[in-house]
Amino acid sequence: MKTLTIAVLTLFIGLTACQSKQAVTSEQTNRPDYTKPLTPGQHALEQISVDTWPDIGCAWDSRDLFLRDSLDNSIAWFDAPSSKQWFPIEGVSHEQAKHSVIVLREALSTSDSKEEFLETIEERFNVYRSVGCDGDGTVLFTGYYSPDFHASRIPSNAFRAPLYERPEDLVTDPASGTPLGRQCTNGSIEPWPARRELEASGELEGTELVYVRDDLDAYTIQVNGSARLRMDDGELMYIGYAGKTDQPYTGLGHSVLDAGLIPEDKLSLRAIRRLYDKNPEQVNDLIANNASYVFFREYNGGNWPAGSLGVPVTAERSIATDKKIFPRGGVVLVDTTVRSLTGEKQTFTQFMTDQDTGGAIRAPGRADLFMGVGPTAGIKAGGQYAEGQLYYLFLKPNSIAIVQE
Repeated sequence: MKTLTIAVLTLFIGLTACQSKQAVTSEQTNRPDYTKPLTPGQHALEQISVDTWPDIGCAWDSRDLFLRDSLDNSIAWFDAPSSKQWFPIEGVSHEQAKHSVIVLREALSTSDSKEEFLETIEERFNVYRSVGCDGDGTVLFTGYYSPDFHASRIPSNAFRAPLYERPEDLVTDPASGTPLGRQCTNGSIEPWPARRELEASGELEGTELVYVRDDLDAYTIQVNGSARLRMDDGELMYIGYAGKTDQPYTGLGHSVLDAGLIPEDKLSLRAIRRLYDKNPEQVNDLIANNASYVFFREYNGGNWPAGSLGVPVTAERSIATDKKIFPRGGVVLVDTTVRSLTGEKQTFTQFMTDQDTGGAIRAPGRADLFMGVGPTAGIKAGGQYAEGQLYYLFLKPNSIAIVQE
C-alpha cells in the first residue's frame, strides 16, 4: 500500500539528552528551497569520513524495543523477493542493504557497552550523508502521523465531507505508482482537473467511500494518506491511499503563510483548526489552491499503519524519504530537533528505518518523521519543522563478504 506519508507541516504549510551537532530550527522568513532536485549526474548520498560522523553514541543511548520492531519490519521486507527490484540504487546492492540492517540489529542486541557498539560500527560500516538541498547536507524534517477521526458511511449534518474511491480511469505507472493522468475512451491519457475544478464538476459523485466531519478533516486525511475512522455505529474502519491525480501539490500551510493569516512560528495543526472554525470558507479557498487530489480504499487494519513498503511503520522509528533517490528499508540516523507536547525544542539523534514516502517528500533536502497514531502524535507532527542532517549506514564491502560466507 502506498503510504500515510505526507508531512503535516509541509502539507499544512509542512528524545534524547544528547546534543545535536547539526540541527537548526528553520524559522527564517526566506526559507531555503528544500525541494531542490539533484542536478544531472549528482548523487543523493556522499560517503563521509569518520571524523565527520554524527553522534552515533547518542543514537545508541536512545535504542529501545520500538527500534528493534522497526528493524525487524525492514528485514521482513528485504526477505520478500519483490524487494530486489528496487536495487541497486546509489551504488547500494540489495544484499548490502539487507545485511546492513541485520548486522546493525545484531550489534545493538549483543554489544555490552556503547564503546563496543561504536567499535563495531567503525570497523564494519561506512556512513553516508544526504547532500541535502544545498550540497552541505541541510535537510528539512517535518512530521506525519496516522490520524483518528469520527466518520459515517452515510452523509448527514454531522458528517458532510466525503472521501472518494479511486476512479476507474486513473492511470498510474505500474512500477513507481506515479500518477500519469486519466484514460480517455479513445485510449489516450489526459491530465486530471485541478482540485477546485474537480470538486466543482461533480464527476466524483457516486464514488463516495465515507464521510467525515468537515473539509479540513477530509483534507487532513488526504495529507496523511490513511486514517483510522471511528464510525457512528461504533465500528472501526481503516482507509488507505489508493492513488492521486497528476496535478501539482501546494501545501495549505504555505498558502496560510502567504496570506498572512498565521505567523510562521505559530503555525500548527491546532492553529489551522482554530482558523478554520472561525472562517471555514476562507480556509476552504486556500485548500483549493492544492491542485492535487487523493483517493482512498478500505482495507484490513491488521497491518495498520503501513508505509510504502507495505510493512507497519513505527512511531519515531520510521522515516519517509524520496524513494526515487534513496535506498529503501535501510538504517538511517536522523540528527535534528523535535518539539515536545508543550512546544519545547528537544534534540533528536536516533536510528530510524527508511520505510515510507510521500507526495511532498521529494529531493534530498526533505524527510518526514512518523510520530505515531492519534491526537497526541498529531500534536507532535504538527509542531515538527526543523532542519538537520540525514545519514545512512551501510556495510563495508569486506563486511558484506564475511556475512555472506
